[in-house]
Amino acid sequence: MSLTLYFHPLSSFCHKALIALYENATPFEPHIVDLMDPAATAAFKTIWPIGKFPVLRDEARDALVPESSIIIEYLDQHYPGATRFLPGDPDFMRQTRFRDRFYDLHVMQPMQKIVTDTFRAPGQSDAFGVEDARQRLDVALGIIDRAMTKDTWAMGDAFTMADCAAAPALFYADKLSPLAGNYKNAARYLQRLKERPSFARVLREAEPYFATFPIR
Repeated sequence: MSLTLYFHPLSSFCHKALIALYENATPFEPHIVDLMDPAATAAFKTIWPIGKFPVLRDEARDALVPESSIIIEYLDQHYPGATRFLPGDPDFMRQTRFRDRFYDLHVMQPMQKIVTDTFRAPGQSDAFGVEDARQRLDVALGIIDRAMTKDTWAMGDAFTMADCAAAPALFYADKLSPLAGNYKNAARYLQRLKERPSFARVLREAEPYFATFPIR
């Protein structure tokens, strides 16, 4: 098999790449990396010294492709399917990339700051950083809620890379605080994403790992 994905089923950024692979039924070999295992971590770093996933290895093209957004663009270019993640119009592509970055930078990142702080030892928490993250997350969710008053997907009628980013970002944000309370349009959008077969499969496969998520 040409493609191998190095990932972990609990990682939000890995969810992005998995959604893209499942959308077009792209054949690949899944390789779960347990970063709590020193041997597994060391082996992974021989492939990608940065040590962060997901990473896609394409044997046929002798290519190593890290970073979720770049993986999706690579798949769209070299392994296209019925779902095109970056449709051809240049303005549409730019706007899609912007929304992809918006979900990564303004939803995923503050969400991860809040979550990872729960793992800190007593006395080492970052209360200021967490409060800042919560405020930034609230601003971003407000923007999303207003944007989703009429659109089906992040870019309107077409499911794109932006939705691959939105699905795990909103899923985990909803775990922190249910979106339906203050962001009803975003909550309905998340429900549509969860019903999308590709993301539904990602969530089913991640289910055994959710017990380790600190906020449920």
